[in-house]
Amino acid sequence: MDNLIKMVVDKTGISAEQAKGAVDTVLGFIKEKVPGIGDQIDGLLKGETGDVVKNISGKLGF
Repeated sequence: MDNLIKMVVDKTGISAEQAKGAVDTVLGFIKEKVPGIGDQIDGLLKGETGDVVKNISGKLGF
């Protein structure tokens, strides 16, 4: 997740604290709207790619 926060900081110029808040908000929204992929998103952010992309794509209908 640190990589994602750094990317938001680099692209927007906001502070790391603000970026973390934004990332947490977006992830919370996604997990609420598509609850079946919450664990996969957490795994992806931890670097556990495995079948995560395939699982997420399947749950989203891609």
